[in-house]
Amino acid sequence: MSASHTNIISKQYKKLALQVSLNGLSFCCFDTLNNKISSLNEIHFENIHKTTPIEDLFADAFSRYPELKDHYDDIIIVHNNNLSTFVPTALFDENYLGSYLQYNTKVFQTDFFAFDEIQNYHMNSVYIPYVNINNFFIDQFGSFDYKHASSILVEKLLDASKNNDEKKMVVHFNPGHFEIVVVQNQQLLLFNSFEYQTPEDFIYYLLFTAEQLQLNPEFFKLELLGTISENDAYFKLAYKYIRNVSLFDTTDLQSKNYYSKAQNQQHFILFQS
Repeated sequence: MSASHTNIISKQYKKLALQVSLNGLSFCCFDTLNNKISSLNEIHFENIHKTTPIEDLFADAFSRYPELKDHYDDIIIVHNNNLSTFVPTALFDENYLGSYLQYNTKVFQTDFFAFDEIQNYHMNSVYIPYVNINNFFIDQFGSFDYKHASSILVEKLLDASKNNDEKKMVVHFNPGHFEIVVVQNQQLLLFNSFEYQTPEDFIYYLLFTAEQLQLNPEFFKLELLGTISENDAYFKLAYKYIRNVSLFDTTDLQSKNYYSKAQNQQHFILFQS
């Protein structure tokens, strides 16, 4: 999707990608002439009073990071929340966006709905973007494109599953919620998002999903991505119940930047925005 006001600038060969949530934002700058990521920053909204408007938190971030006020040829805002679902193109009607979401999230008549078309896989990602955050960015940038994080995640995981006939489960961790994606040779078998607070929450949803898809913990491959490492409790608990557990292989992505394996894991979506 896009939001735009008239904004004519000379060619800068720079692109800005921002991934936003209610807990903070991360952003990276791309050198599009050399196809490189030139900078990366993370901002966490910690110990913030609940009555503080989200726009004030973003305004403070803009005051502290001059890169956010620079000129760019392209700007993309990636909305990261668990308010999304996928609909096959054959069943999709732009006039009924809210009805697709009502089965997995609480929707209101005042909600604004958006969708991303994923042409290569004949489906659409339907979601609720942060309208107040988009409005803030309109004031800052004038024009930009926006997507949902799950749109980028699922498309990239489907790309990576090409010519692999095994069913593979990928879990992408975010603070407070994680997504389970099951793919098989560029077919999306399942996408769902779950809120969690403890490793026990995580393993319950993981094993329940595996049971529903008749995936045997002794055989199916589980790959973990996002804000997780081999040393944390979530990985260790998964390894206790699932035989084939590993971190998602980001070697191809790492070859395109100078950031660490852990950073490519955590910023998998942002780096490919």
